[in-house]
Amino acid sequence: MATLPGFDRPVWRPAAPAASGAPPLRTAGADPVPLVVDLDGTLLRTDTLVESLFDVARRRPLQLLGLPAWLLHGRARAKRGLALAAAVDPTLLPCTTELVVHLRGLKRQGRRLVLATGADERIAQAVAGELALFDAVLASDGHVNLSGAAKRDRLVALYGERGFDYAGNSARDLPVWAAARRGLLVRPSRRLAVAAARVTQVEQVFADTQPAAGAWFGALRAEHWLKNLLLLVPLLAAQQLHDAARLGAVLLGIVCFSLAASGVYLMNDLLDLPADRRHPHKRRRALASGRLPVLHALLLVPALWLAAALLALALPRPFLGALAAYGALMLAYSLRLKDYALIDTLVLAGGYTLRIGAGSIAAAVAVSPWLLVCSTALFFGLALLKRYAELVTLRPGLGPQGRLRGYGVGDAALIAGIGTAADCIAVALMALYPVIAAPDAPRLTVWLLSALTLFWTGHLWLMAHRGRIHDDPVGFALRDPISRAIGVLAVAVLVLP
Repeated sequence: MATLPGFDRPVWRPAAPAASGAPPLRTAGADPVPLVVDLDGTLLRTDTLVESLFDVARRRPLQLLGLPAWLLHGRARAKRGLALAAAVDPTLLPCTTELVVHLRGLKRQGRRLVLATGADERIAQAVAGELALFDAVLASDGHVNLSGAAKRDRLVALYGERGFDYAGNSARDLPVWAAARRGLLVRPSRRLAVAAARVTQVEQVFADTQPAAGAWFGALRAEHWLKNLLLLVPLLAAQQLHDAARLGAVLLGIVCFSLAASGVYLMNDLLDLPADRRHPHKRRRALASGRLPVLHALLLVPALWLAAALLALALPRPFLGALAAYGALMLAYSLRLKDYALIDTLVLAGGYTLRIGAGSIAAAVAVSPWLLVCSTALFFGLALLKRYAELVTLRPGLGPQGRLRGYGVGDAALIAGIGTAADCIAVALMALYPVIAAPDAPRLTVWLLSALTLFWTGHLWLMAHRGRIHDDPVGFALRDPISRAIGVLAVAVLVLP
């Protein structure tokens, strides 16, 4: 039994036939009817077409300009073009563990297994070669899109009506099940299970036992919606939090940014699938592990952005511009900018500061440039903290010469120095705000907040140095008792006279 890199689960490789091209050995009890298995969503817990699309978007975005021309020649041609341009690593693709175990047992009994898929044959052959389970591979070849009725016709021509069993997972498989002797269903919806039972004898169902609601909650990064409370900062600074109309406008703005940010997180996860699957912690994310369908995430991204834009129409027009600027900045970060040292952290800091500016627009309250500079310095330091924490966590696996995007393991000490300096400068600017920029601001309140911020950032840097922070610092802070206590004290300082 071998474990493929990036898998949370084992993948079994049965022994190959003794002679090249020799038929597989069969035992006396082996079922003579071949079992045909679909690839996307069935054998794999992902869609290789979507994986290819985002791999090309990440590495060679200009090649996507050829996609419309490929589609003019049919879906099979488009799949071939993406397969040639992409570099999908079959060792990183998440399998349906229960089905692989079942197929391994059948293989040992001598049953003939066939992989039949609408995916391009380059990808299908790569996956089949990695698993070493299948006696034959049928796939799209650049001319014929082997899906739905086309797959049914090919299988009937090869094995005859009712001459094969079929394992699938979607409504496109209904014509194939209708021609099969028996059907195996993988993660079917209730509606699909009923429809399949009408056209074939269902032999077995491989269903997920874990609910998807929690997985979607994590994929949308709902806990990070708290970051959008930064839109309230201009109201707090202007001491206008009691104004119901302004507060309502800002709360609507928070909803807009939460929807847009969730779309950005999903897009980033789709672009980072291979990297996340190699990461010791990120490979457990819902999309990287295959617990959520990548196609559903792809469809949800524009829906979230459209909902955010429609809600933003109820706010002053410049707010929509700020929201669009945030989306464009984060998309540029996901596609390219996150690979450049320091630029990536400046972009992240700009995204946080942009939230404060958007809150100013929504509430129709002016915001001090001093506050914007202070926030940029603070968030620049926290962004560097995230990079430092990743380097500390991955240092044993990366080695002394290893690299993480634009940073080397040897850069960790320098990153910590720059980051702590940025956070200290931010705290100093915060403390000087009522002295230089706003004499009417409550000095005691600002100074207490400055002290709490200094302690909190110092605490986070200490935890990162000890290897306690494995993900986003905000995510750690939400679970950290000390950070939560500091948050309660900060709210008390703001609310109490």
